[in-house]
Amino acid sequence: MNGTMRHVATAVKAVVLGAWLLVTLFPLYWVLVTSLKPKSEIFSMPLKYWPGEVTFEHYEELFSFADFGVYLGNSLIVSLVAAGVVTSIGVLGGYTLARFAFPGRGAVMLAFLVTQMIPLFIALGPLYLLMSDLDLLNRLAGLMLVYVAMLVPFATIIMRGFYERVPVALEEAAQVDGASRLVAMVRVVIPVMLPGIAATFIFAFVQCWNELFLAITFIDSEDAKTIPVAMNSFITQYDIDWGSMAAATVISVVPTLVLFAAIRRYIVEGLTAGAVKG
Repeated sequence: MNGTMRHVATAVKAVVLGAWLLVTLFPLYWVLVTSLKPKSEIFSMPLKYWPGEVTFEHYEELFSFADFGVYLGNSLIVSLVAAGVVTSIGVLGGYTLARFAFPGRGAVMLAFLVTQMIPLFIALGPLYLLMSDLDLLNRLAGLMLVYVAMLVPFATIIMRGFYERVPVALEEAAQVDGASRLVAMVRVVIPVMLPGIAATFIFAFVQCWNELFLAITFIDSEDAKTIPVAMNSFITQYDIDWGSMAAATVISVVPTLVLFAAIRRYIVEGLTAGAVKG
């Protein structure tokens, strides 16, 4: 009887998980199919779940009539540089908060947490004026600077949690052998921290890659647009270019998938090990 109940429970779990997987994957499938349909089939009724004629015209239009290659390059530059800077600052800041006891450490942590609770649009007006005064509007450097400022507090908090899971005895042993604190951190602690560093980098990269609100506010020139801003231009007053939108979505997913695949062995371990401690 117990064996039968276990089999039934396993079957129910498999059905539920399978149904959930289909619900999760169907939007991605539909975007891919839409990108391969001719314009005449996108709105055809009844709906076609596979194009009658596979076409790549929407992908060709992206690179023929729009500077999508430029937008893709801009997004890669902004996301990689900003994520790299955020992760580097997070590594150093997290180490400082985890290993050094100094007056105001609790206040710094509280300030970092509070910044994550404040809606960004509250500071949008002053931030726009500041960017204008610094001549950083329509510049990728300005967008990267804003992303770094936005993500550093969270990255520092996450990295602090990772550092607190690494025994201090590892560093002390290295220092006993003659290593300085910096050398002990670089050669002993950071190799142990690679899963956390990878998880933090992935988080920062994805946030920068998908961000639209700030990008559309500070970027207006064609040569500085990122992919989210470019995709937003497919929505006009009277129409939405669903074919180009779908093709752009498929292309924009590829770099993220490649990045996840490249460091996949660190992701699960890093995301599960980085709980924030009080």
